[in-house]
Amino acid sequence: MADNCPRIKICGITRKIDAQFAVSLGVDALGFIFAPSPRQISATKARDIIRSIPPFVAAVGVFVDEDLETVREVACYCGLDWVQLHGRETPGYCSSVGFKVLKAIRVMDKQSISAMAKYKEVVNGFVLDTYVKGMSGGTGRIFDWKIAGEAKRFGPIILSGGLTPENVETAIFKVKPYGVDVSSGVESSPGIKDDKKMRLFVERVRNLA
Repeated sequence: MADNCPRIKICGITRKIDAQFAVSLGVDALGFIFAPSPRQISATKARDIIRSIPPFVAAVGVFVDEDLETVREVACYCGLDWVQLHGRETPGYCSSVGFKVLKAIRVMDKQSISAMAKYKEVVNGFVLDTYVKGMSGGTGRIFDWKIAGEAKRFGPIILSGGLTPENVETAIFKVKPYGVDVSSGVESSPGIKDDKKMRLFVERVRNLA
């Protein structure tokens, strides 16, 4: 893979068949949502899927304001490589997880990214998602990508929020993120991935290299 090609994470995986197809396309990571969501998955089911993933494809667990010990237990049980935190977790919480951490930042305006400064020493990167009141993620909406460009000074940025095969090339051109994270943009219904959309999304990201 070319160095300038963003890493690709497909999130909200609920079925082994979707995970396996995503892997066949060459994605870098799969996301499993353990927080309340239309795409929520049980630890038992996630573990079964993760065990079928070949080497060098990362398994990312998504949590929202979960008890720290529960996060550790689920991560160990499932064999997660990364923990992605979408709630109000403090820097101290992030540094205590014991796994590599991505901190999600819900972006409403430029002020939203100011909080990243206090996390940059304790997390491995940031997922930028769109702020929608009452939602912790999976909004399916985009935000002002100029803000994402400014956020890169705090660390590696994974761009999320409303990405689709139709807009991902523009998003990458404008932001030049470390990675892109897609869920609803490659689905036929919540939690059910669409093979054609996944293939087109991956092709359009890779073709930019």
